[in-house]
Amino acid sequence: MREILIDIIISSVRNLCIDANYNLNADLLNAYKRSIDQEGSEGAKGVLNELIENALIAKEDQIPLCQDCGLAVIFMDIGQDVHITGGDLREAVNEGVRQGYKDGYLRKSSCHPFTRENTNDNTPAIIHFNIVPGDKISIKLAAKGGGSENMSRIAMLVPAEGIKGVKKFVVNTVRDAGANPCPPTIIGVGIGGTFEHSAILSKKALMREIGVRNPDQALAEIEVEILKEINHLGIGPMGYGGAVTSLDVFIETVPCHIASLPVAVNINCHSARHKEIII
Repeated sequence: MREILIDIIISSVRNLCIDANYNLNADLLNAYKRSIDQEGSEGAKGVLNELIENALIAKEDQIPLCQDCGLAVIFMDIGQDVHITGGDLREAVNEGVRQGYKDGYLRKSSCHPFTRENTNDNTPAIIHFNIVPGDKISIKLAAKGGGSENMSRIAMLVPAEGIKGVKKFVVNTVRDAGANPCPPTIIGVGIGGTFEHSAILSKKALMREIGVRNPDQALAEIEVEILKEINHLGIGPMGYGGAVTSLDVFIETVPCHIASLPVAVNINCHSARHKEIII
């Protein structure tokens, strides 16, 4: 049994919060650059160049990529041979978020749903725990902004609608969102399970790197097909029109009830801020 001190969890989450908000992942920056070559619109190219410049300034000056520093969404895979010592795991994660958003001068966006009173420390974080084999802990953290989250949708389709119905729902969701989620977007799709599990799958799908396809060949082909359909919508970067409305589509699936076909679409803005550490 491997012991991991709770202080390591706190410091790791703290650092992930700051890193995610300051330093755009290389796969996304490269996707911006490739998109410039695909665009025929000068307006769209201008937007993409500004996104690249923004990312470079944020990294150099160590400041947030966007004023919306998001809610902290965490997927934590905990090895079953790990013993966490020194305190409560959930509180440690929240303490790490608390410290990260304070020390990184990140906007705190967590508030009461009705009074809108701010919690003032961006907690509680949205945490998804998962027990896995081994003696390590993987922490994936996303800073999820409100603008893109607001345009995400879920549907309980009739099973007979099948993959055709799924594609239609995903593309229509992106069409209806228009420029609101700050495209070029990344689209996470969760299919199967139950109402709530499909939504979690769609959020988890967004943690993938740009260009990494689902290992299931059939699903990988569907990801590419949906991406092509989305980019034919002509919404383009920031809604200025163009060939690149979304940078990628990621699908995750699990089995579902014979009477159900749950589908969730989680949209991420161009600033898809996520980082991972393995302890």
